[in-house]
Amino acid sequence: MNSRVAAIVVAAGRGTRFSTDEDSLPKQYQNLGGRPVISWALDVFLAHPAITDVVTVIHPDDERLYERAVAALGPLGREKLRQPVLGGQTRQASVHNGLSAFERENICHVLIHDAARPFVTHTVIDNVLENLAQGKQAVLPAVPVVDTLKRADEASGHLETVDRSNLWAAQTPQGFDYAAILDGHEKASRAGRTDFTDDTAIAEWQGVAVSLAAGDPDNFKITSRSDLERAERRISMTDRHNPGLADLGDVRTGAGYDVHAFEDGDAVILGGIPIAHDKRLKGHSDADVVLHALTDAVLGAIGDGDIGAHFPPSDPVWKGASSDRFLEDAVRRVTKLGGKIAHLDVTVVCEAPKIGPHRDAMRTSIAGICNLPVSRVSVKATTSERLGFTGRGEGIAALACATVRLPFDEGEYA
Repeated sequence: MNSRVAAIVVAAGRGTRFSTDEDSLPKQYQNLGGRPVISWALDVFLAHPAITDVVTVIHPDDERLYERAVAALGPLGREKLRQPVLGGQTRQASVHNGLSAFERENICHVLIHDAARPFVTHTVIDNVLENLAQGKQAVLPAVPVVDTLKRADEASGHLETVDRSNLWAAQTPQGFDYAAILDGHEKASRAGRTDFTDDTAIAEWQGVAVSLAAGDPDNFKITSRSDLERAERRISMTDRHNPGLADLGDVRTGAGYDVHAFEDGDAVILGGIPIAHDKRLKGHSDADVVLHALTDAVLGAIGDGDIGAHFPPSDPVWKGASSDRFLEDAVRRVTKLGGKIAHLDVTVVCEAPKIGPHRDAMRTSIAGICNLPVSRVSVKATTSERLGFTGRGEGIAALACATVRLPFDEGEYA
């Protein structure tokens, strides 16, 4: 019996209502809770036991963004994720491309979901799948409209109250008999119809009855900056296993300092980023003075020794080691205490190389290591006015500060 269920996550849109002159990053790749928006939805489908195949439809320009989103996924169900499919000029065309990816395979049902809905749940998916299992060919998850609706008469300027008793707000994933919805898309394409706003509209046009399934008010779509802010608040307030900063009242700070001398080489590594230079930094590990200072700052904030105590230079296992391992371990120790890093700030002191051109790359690298929004990482640089060892070009120093938030331990003051 054919029981394969595919999920198509549509992520090829540009989000023109979301973009600004300062930030053109598509909404599905915006940071939400320390990871791209799309990764939240993908994790839910990949972890669902009834979903056998997952394909993402992406914009041709977004391949690198998508790779980063995949890197942020959890461990469950990764083997279900297929290579992404490139989208078309419209959402309708993009979905058609996603459906066509399964055309030669034995797919029974398909769920079509918007990547900008990060809070889809297994319950909503189950509600859709139960209807499909009962023989329904098209299923729409939806919630009743609860706001009072008004219709404006353009001629008179008067308002009319609309009866909302039978009105529903559509959500995704919308579920379908695979063969039926593929046939609907192909017929719409041949007819030159490109104006359908969702996939149940194509089913309706084709004469297929659409059934309702219970949606979830929290399964909202991110279309504006305020929606993204709402999503951040929801994550902070509802994820008990990942409490928000507001729930962690014990605010602590730690300071870190590190220095490494130059030796012959062709690049230095700062903040995890290789920077071309006529020297390199000398050290037992990769001598990343920035990550070393940050590691000590984080450890200092939780009172857990220093980098040398956990990764002694006398231990050969750490020879040449990448310093992101040290910072990741410090972050792990914060997490083990039930805490979170709120902010990291580092100042690099050197005459050369120039840090400015690499500042954003360093911030992004550090944010990735610590699973933080880039906005919570600061990288600054200064010279020492040619004074001291840094002024003489003998090495690089870094000073770091970490702000960490932990749950209060009332027993400390008993």
